[in-house]
Amino acid sequence: MHPIPMESSSCYTKRLPRGCRLCRKGAKMVLLVTGRCGESCYYCPLSEAKKGKDVVYANELLVREDDDIVREAEAIGARGTGITGGDPLLVMDRTVRYVRLLKERFGPGHHIHLYTATVDREKFLTLQEAGLDELRLHPPIERWGRLEELGIGEAVKGLDMKVGFEVPAIPGELDGLLSICRHAGDIGLDFVNLNELEVSETNCQALLGRNFHVRSDVSSAMQGSMETSWQVMEEAGDIVPVHFCSSSFKDQVQLRERLKRRAKRVARPMDLITAEGMVLLGVIEADDLQGAVRSLKEQDVPPELFKLDEKRKRLEVASWVLEDLAGVLPFRCYLVEEYPTADRLEVERQPLN
Repeated sequence: MHPIPMESSSCYTKRLPRGCRLCRKGAKMVLLVTGRCGESCYYCPLSEAKKGKDVVYANELLVREDDDIVREAEAIGARGTGITGGDPLLVMDRTVRYVRLLKERFGPGHHIHLYTATVDREKFLTLQEAGLDELRLHPPIERWGRLEELGIGEAVKGLDMKVGFEVPAIPGELDGLLSICRHAGDIGLDFVNLNELEVSETNCQALLGRNFHVRSDVSSAMQGSMETSWQVMEEAGDIVPVHFCSSSFKDQVQLRERLKRRAKRVARPMDLITAEGMVLLGVIEADDLQGAVRSLKEQDVPPELFKLDEKRKRLEVASWVLEDLAGVLPFRCYLVEEYPTADRLEVERQPLN
């Protein structure tokens, strides 16, 4: 079946899962409920800060209380949430609590999908009762050719929520990926999602040791993964809906749209939002930040156009204001571009004096 093209080389056959449609709009919050997992997949890209650690993150925000999750969802205007790990089914009480929390706070229309490598019908039923809308199963690679051993068909039989497979498109594993699609068709699953294989700080040695190579110097995607997905769709896309999600799609579409949504909601009067959804602002760094504050007041800068950030030891100023004043201020002044995320990751700075 000829796939339907999307942005950034992503594509699908038949229809796109609802969870993916919302991700495409940047309207899904990513909720990592634990970094713990019972599997040890060599290709797992989870970061050092999360992998194997029992931590919770809502997008880039380290969660310390349930209200953090609600606030982050509100900050991006989330219409849904993707619950991930590790394996969320290893912390069932926590996962169920978060599903119920999100449904109670944002209503039944808030779409929730979840990734797991665990096959457990009782847990699936518990999640469905809590309000889960979409279940994405990740069978370990060594079982791709003998999926019937996992008992997935019986475990998902009669479930009301949508169920599918989601695995990386690993070059050289075409037969296994086709087996996944055929098994999905045989047991009546709703979709198969193929993610482009990506290199990260934690899987780099494992991938390179297996003679995988990055596609280019400016990409984290592995050579051959996209082509493998196309083969799968051509050969099995009429058996079950298949969706290929490229590495560049995650950055150029999904993440960018989420950043735009968040930027519009969290921007202060002093912030300028770029076309890519980044925050542009002026920054003063000085030993005497209170002196810098007095200098801005002496220049009659409105109070809503500057703010002292004691945690980061800097004075934030509207970019257009600091550009005008940098030449007469005895402090180090910069034009800074940052993500509008909870961690406010800086991506570029330009000295103004």
